[in-house]
This record gives sequence, C-alpha cells and structure tokens, in this order.
Amino acid sequence: WFQGVPKNLFKSIIFDCGKEFSNWKNISNQQDIDIYFADPGTPSQRALNENSNGLLRKTGLPKEMDFNSVTQEYISSVSSRRNNIPRKSLNYRTPLECFLDHVDNDILSRLI
Repeated sequence: WFQGVPKNLFKSIIFDCGKEFSNWKNISNQQDIDIYFADPGTPSQRALNENSNGLLRKTGLPKEMDFNSVTQEYISSVSSRRNNIPRKSLNYRTPLECFLDHVDNDILSRLI
C-alpha cells in the first residue's frame, strides 16, 4: 500500500507492539517515515487511535466481530462514513478533505 503513496505524505506512524509491525524498518527506510512504538499497556500514548477504535465499534465493527465473514464492501462503507465526519482536530474538516489537500489527481488515480 505504501508504494502507491507519495513519500513524505506521512511524517510518522505510531505502532503498538504487535508482530504485524515487525517489518517496520523497511517501511521507515523506504518511505522516509519516523516510526515510534507505544509502550505496552499504555493506550493513552495512542489516544486518537483508541478514540477512533471506540467510534468504529459503536458504528458497525464491534470488537468481537469475525472479520472472516465481513465483505470488503462493508468495510469500505464503514471507512467512508468515518472519513467523511468533520473533526475538531482538523479544524472541522473531514479526514478525506485533508488527505485530498495533499495529493494531486495523478497520485489519487494511482491510489484508487
């Protein structure tokens, strides 16, 4: 996924300590992104992520959901709803609006 994204679109990423992030050095080096890890058992270090997870659980993706039975269309619809909600932290703009401010049409066509 990162190969289709322009370098320097993301400045940093904060991961938790899951094994799914074991390839972090390659991502950091190839994309020139600073990668940080939250301390185990400290969700407060990833507060925006934890808040987003809570909202996702309230709006269609409960924690106990079996993702093997979920369609891509359903995941895309939940994602679309979340990305079109204005956020105070983005000066009441949507995440999608902010993202589109940083990519041109050529880049966008490669991502779709």
